[in-house]
Amino acid sequence: MERNNNLSFLFKFSLLFILLNGTLFAEANYQVNKIVNLPDTIWGMDFIDSQNMILSLKSGKIAILNLPSKKIEYLDGVPSVNDSYQGGMMDIKVHKKFKNEKTIYVTYSKDLDDGIITALAKFKLQNRKITEWKDILDTVSKSTNDYHYGSRIAFSDKHIFLSIGDRGIRKNAQDLTNHAGKILRLNFDGSIPNDNPFTENPNELAEIWSYGHRNPQGLYWDSETSNLWSIEHGPRGGDEINLIQKGKNYGWPVISYGKEYWGPIAVGEGTHKEGMEQPIKYYVPSIAPSSIILYRGNIYPELNGKLISGALKLQHVNIIALDNNLNNPKENRILQNLYERIRSLAVDNEGFIYFGTDQGNLYYLTR
Repeated sequence: MERNNNLSFLFKFSLLFILLNGTLFAEANYQVNKIVNLPDTIWGMDFIDSQNMILSLKSGKIAILNLPSKKIEYLDGVPSVNDSYQGGMMDIKVHKKFKNEKTIYVTYSKDLDDGIITALAKFKLQNRKITEWKDILDTVSKSTNDYHYGSRIAFSDKHIFLSIGDRGIRKNAQDLTNHAGKILRLNFDGSIPNDNPFTENPNELAEIWSYGHRNPQGLYWDSETSNLWSIEHGPRGGDEINLIQKGKNYGWPVISYGKEYWGPIAVGEGTHKEGMEQPIKYYVPSIAPSSIILYRGNIYPELNGKLISGALKLQHVNIIALDNNLNNPKENRILQNLYERIRSLAVDNEGFIYFGTDQGNLYYLTR
């Protein structure tokens, strides 16, 4: 597209200027281009092809955006969602083999009996129409609370990973008889992989991959390293970036770097406990994180291999550099003068970074 060609030229010129003048990464000056504004929170987004994005909107809508024309088309056939407070239509992810499968996955908050759950669904997108909608997992996460849904999706080559918040009930996160406060792993048809860590005990839910999470709203699979990254909300302080590993316990609410909302009292038993994992990075005070990616691309070479997350409360894009042992995190905060809650992140096939906000704006990052 013409936009990308122009940006590529400008970027190369900027990069040459930086190299010649010895400017450091932390001093790089990033800007944004606004693509569209929608009257809704852009909770999730992904690319159908090089010219079309699919967006999940908190109020319960799913839309296709044509990038060259900026035309928005809302899709019919979406079920009712409970969009109170933190609920709604949440993440959306295009199947890796979409050209053949025509399949898209979504998560949403669903009324079930006398409570609300996080549900995972898939549907076919054919001729701009939703067909064959199917809820493939009604998670065991029912609560009358309308918050802490988690609900980010990540794909490896063979599996779906799905994050579920503790639903505002802290003890859920350590209880393997429910899905709340967990990261789950499924096959693409919704079945359970045989090598999941909790398949042998009938009293433990076999979909669980890791546990001890509060409200993980960012989840990303890095295909180059096969690392699964998560970012989650702490209480008052204690947001965490975690490297997610099979069967591991990430501590909530037994250990935390956060404090109670009602006073200067630490949550749990402390910050460390044997058998519980430490975060790669924690935030005090909280930034209120959302989506997370690990950038692999050539458009912004200084970002290659770095973790990038949106921040809701502190309203910026957060860039984290790690050493070769995934230690010593160094942080850079950009776009702090945008003053918007950064909700969702995505990268197109060329390597451009896009992000959506709670104010309904969709941007891409430029230099």
